[in-house]
Amino acid sequence: MCPMTKNVYICLLLVICSLTACSPSLREAQDVVAQADSLWHAGQMYGVDAGDSATLAHAYETLNVIPFPFREGLGLGSSYAHARYHYGKLLRAKDNPEEAMQAFINATHSCTRDYHILGRVYSNMGEICHLAGDYALSYDIFELSADMFLRNGDTLNYYYALNDMAFELAEQGKKEETLVILSQINYSNHYLEEKKMETRAVLYLHTQQYDSAIYYVQDLISIGNHEPTGMMICAQIYSLRGQKDSAVYYAEQVLSFSNDLYHLNNSLYILTNDKIDSDAETIKKTASKRSDIQKLLEIRRGKMSQASQLLEQDLNDKPNIAWVAAVLCIGMGIGVYVYRKRRQHKLLSQQVDDLISKNDAAIQQHEKIVQEHTEYINTLHSQVEKSCAIMYRAEDFPNNLYWKDFEAMGKLINNNFGMLVAKLQNIYHLSEKEIRLCILVILGNPSGKQLANLLYYGESGIRTYKNRIAQKMGTSSTEMRDFLINVVISEYPTCHQ
Repeated sequence: MCPMTKNVYICLLLVICSLTACSPSLREAQDVVAQADSLWHAGQMYGVDAGDSATLAHAYETLNVIPFPFREGLGLGSSYAHARYHYGKLLRAKDNPEEAMQAFINATHSCTRDYHILGRVYSNMGEICHLAGDYALSYDIFELSADMFLRNGDTLNYYYALNDMAFELAEQGKKEETLVILSQINYSNHYLEEKKMETRAVLYLHTQQYDSAIYYVQDLISIGNHEPTGMMICAQIYSLRGQKDSAVYYAEQVLSFSNDLYHLNNSLYILTNDKIDSDAETIKKTASKRSDIQKLLEIRRGKMSQASQLLEQDLNDKPNIAWVAAVLCIGMGIGVYVYRKRRQHKLLSQQVDDLISKNDAAIQQHEKIVQEHTEYINTLHSQVEKSCAIMYRAEDFPNNLYWKDFEAMGKLINNNFGMLVAKLQNIYHLSEKEIRLCILVILGNPSGKQLANLLYYGESGIRTYKNRIAQKMGTSSTEMRDFLINVVISEYPTCHQ
């Protein structure tokens, strides 16, 4: 063994030994995270309803000092992400959004495969960006949240995240984009339906389609939903129309239901300007109260903006993580072995020789896993091919796909081909007609003439149209079918780099 290689192994050994020496603290940190999880599932928060913030912060720091590759080797990746999530939530509750954002950012760097907790983390980050008024960034982060929930198979939370994306588009007055996303949410859940209606009301407020906005708010009220967002929309619209009595009525309703600074500010504005029967002293007091609220809003917006800027800096950073791969290759086998054998007292040189042997075994095991994974992918590929052949060769093709009903066809393809339609919509932003072409290509890759007939497209231009769609997805026309099959069966990177 060359001196340099031996020195690397010795340094890694010393690092791991120093980390495992604090194993009681690690176990305590894991216990704290487990308690925080239990409170979370019970609808409570660690550090507020039970436990204390200092204990959670200590657990967070204990897990934080362990470098990523060793943390994963010790099986602490998920605990680390959960600790970050709970600590970030606690910091948000204590009105410290900038440090909360940093905790959430670090959770996204954990490279854990706990997609549910990552979905929650991204959702909180999106909410902070929304409060900062950065709706475009908020949309991007909610899209990441939706992707995490989709990977986790959490359909309900996936659709909630889609609605969050639609809400951010509605705030920007992007009507067509908002309605496209809302049309993708097909799930029987009463509260989710109410959130969709609220999103539509916000959209129509910002696009000045006031009758439609009021229609959706009244629909919400009729089913017992008295959320302040809807009533605030009514108050604003009636104020704009000069219907002062109605505007004042809804503004007062908002004041009685909400403590949100944004709602309070808008309600007090209406009461200051539209309440006809108020005397000068009452108007002065209302205006003064609104001035106080505006100061608080500015303070909050400044904090949220700082947190949002922190996220943008992180997204724009491109750190060099080549060292992580190098340490993983050398250290994983060493780390696990030394962690299990840390209490044995051997000479350092004997430990190094033993660890090299174990590392060789770990490499062989890795090669075996890679081979098994390749076989598994090939099996999935074969299964997709068989499913395609069955559908494409059916006598009633394409009617067997509900060809004339895109929504029904989308459900069928999603259920049988790994959420293909949802991925094409949300990842590659394809239109309905583009998705129809992709479905035909993956099922049987028909000739240009057949494609043109089924898509009602000119035969002379169908090849160019297909090439354009392929380029949009980052592939070529000839490789398009294999690419789509890989979209069905492949996973996408989860680590933010």
